[in-house]
Amino acid sequence: MYSSFSWTWTSLVFVLLSYVFYALTKKRNNKYSESLPPGPKGIPILGNLLMLGELPHRDLHHLSKQYGSIMYLRLGFIPTIVVSSPQAAELFLKTYDLNFASRPFNEAAKYISYERKGLSFAEYGSYWRNVRKLCTLELLSNLKIESFKTMRREELGLFIESLKEASRDHVEVDLSAKVLTLSTDMSCLMVFGKKRIHNEHEQKSFHAVVQEGLQLAALFNIADYIPYVGALDLQGLAKRMKVVSKVFDDMFEQIIDEHVDAGDKGQHRDFVDVMLSFMESKDNEFQIERSNIKAIILDMLVGSMDTSSTAIEWVFSELLKHPNVMKKVQQEIERVVGQDRLGRDFQFLPFGQGRRGCPGMQLGLTVVRLVVAQLVHCFDWELPNGMPCTELNMDEEFGLTMPRAKHLSVIPTFRLRI
Repeated sequence: MYSSFSWTWTSLVFVLLSYVFYALTKKRNNKYSESLPPGPKGIPILGNLLMLGELPHRDLHHLSKQYGSIMYLRLGFIPTIVVSSPQAAELFLKTYDLNFASRPFNEAAKYISYERKGLSFAEYGSYWRNVRKLCTLELLSNLKIESFKTMRREELGLFIESLKEASRDHVEVDLSAKVLTLSTDMSCLMVFGKKRIHNEHEQKSFHAVVQEGLQLAALFNIADYIPYVGALDLQGLAKRMKVVSKVFDDMFEQIIDEHVDAGDKGQHRDFVDVMLSFMESKDNEFQIERSNIKAIILDMLVGSMDTSSTAIEWVFSELLKHPNVMKKVQQEIERVVGQDRLGRDFQFLPFGQGRRGCPGMQLGLTVVRLVVAQLVHCFDWELPNGMPCTELNMDEEFGLTMPRAKHLSVIPTFRLRI
């Protein structure tokens, strides 16, 4: 009885606040309506939100066919411009990118990204420029990427050996999970100097938290589109974000404490050591605190881990779906390498462009090319239970990196001499 009564009052307060805010902003927005791009008409308060379903990127694609490559939507009270052609994307991301260089505020940035202190969500300005410069020079430069070559080779060797074992037994493997584990190990070694996950149970727990964080950041959150209702947490998303944030925070606190205790006794200087030196120095252009370090670690870890593994999954899914293309790729690699194992385009924007383009583009390309090449060169592949390639499920799930809806399970057969 109390629960029903409480929900009724919460709903009434929500509607009342929304209506008041709508009335106050409607008059202001009318002044600019004549200069806005074309777009579908929305309804009071919600705007065009009801036009977007579980896969909003597809809904936006269908709407753009009707309203053009630059389209106006009102998502709740948030005026939104949707760009869906290479020419329009170049205008926004290159020609006028300074005008659109900041990211809009949202609750995920507030709760998970330490009040927007990370590189991904920080407002454009001197702090963002300095953090990007730090990440590029100390982790993502060509020189740094080259310095991790031995580590990548060792981790990739372990990955291939695990697939060879499955090949000998002719058993099905969850390639999605294996690629994610490989990507996680590489990311941890680059950022922390060592692997943080030592057994299968820890892997599953850590990956589950990362996936929960990514899902929460991508989910529709009414508080992001209708201001003043965030405190009510009508969907319970803020509560879930705080739980995820606490898990990340505890892990990063432990990592920072380990590096502080090790001091100069560590075997080599990693990215966390570099950031700690910035925190302790008074001579730098900008000062950072522990919360800044934790936000940046989160960006570097998740940014290098999930994006690469998702890209590898989709590339390999397409190759499995089209075995004639797979065969051509194998033959091309064989012509160059043999049968020994050791032997800017605005139509495609996986890394973004302009000022807010991904600083880890070179690292991402290196990892994706290396892993896909090894998978294609070292193994022949078949789908479980005799499934024909034409029946491979290619559905996607909406999210920050648009992962496969279902994990990619395959059976490898080792095809080389060694």
